[in-house]
Amino acid sequence: MQKTVWITGASSGIGEALALEYAKENANLILSARNEEELNRVAKECTTGTNKVIVAPLDLAKSESFTSLVSSLRKQIDRIDILINNGGISQRSLVSETPLEVDRKLFEINYFGTVALTKAVLPWMIETGGGNITAISSISGKFGFPLRSAYSATKHALFGFFETLGLEQVNNNIHTTIICPGRIQTNISTRALDKEGNATNEMDKGLADGMPASKCAKKIVRAIQKNKREAWVGGKEILMVYIRKYFPRLFWKIAPNIDPK
Repeated sequence: MQKTVWITGASSGIGEALALEYAKENANLILSARNEEELNRVAKECTTGTNKVIVAPLDLAKSESFTSLVSSLRKQIDRIDILINNGGISQRSLVSETPLEVDRKLFEINYFGTVALTKAVLPWMIETGGGNITAISSISGKFGFPLRSAYSATKHALFGFFETLGLEQVNNNIHTTIICPGRIQTNISTRALDKEGNATNEMDKGLADGMPASKCAKKIVRAIQKNKREAWVGGKEILMVYIRKYFPRLFWKIAPNIDPK
């Protein structure tokens, strides 16, 4: 059966790579992000001739529009098999220098926007017999990390929500997958908010040297295919998750000395 996959943050980075990967499987695609021009570019690359590719611009900070967007999509396509909540924004600023407004903005986009879209899609997915809802969290969703206080907090929050959703929807054949990428080659750091709430326009060296987004996407697709509850994707930085869990004293010793960029 030809699947339909809805991807947010699909105009670049991991989202774009996921769209290209699912296009190889001839999946129908719904591509969302704020930048409609870039979405159209990705859509052209993902059109196989026998799949449907829908460009559906959305702003995760404006969740009041999601119900009408879903209603519009229901007129164009029968079902959503996979919803990948990939869209979001990062941060590079100290707690002591960051006003609460920046924290609120990150939560509005990363958490509330993601939750709102999920709730808008959920009844449709239940009605059509189930599916998979994936949230792209971060290894920073497993532990705190310098310069990412609000970002890390939003990614922690996604765990609580999507783990609960997965438990509640077992009988409706809806599975939840939480993906925790480490350092992936994307432009997320250039768009990260500084203490003033503006984009840093700086590329982190760690991300520039990280795993290619295309390789990351392949691993995410495999995790979703297996309906894994949680998957960590990245390089040696993923070891920090194990260190935090099994050797907490070592974690607290080395974490403050890691270059956060």
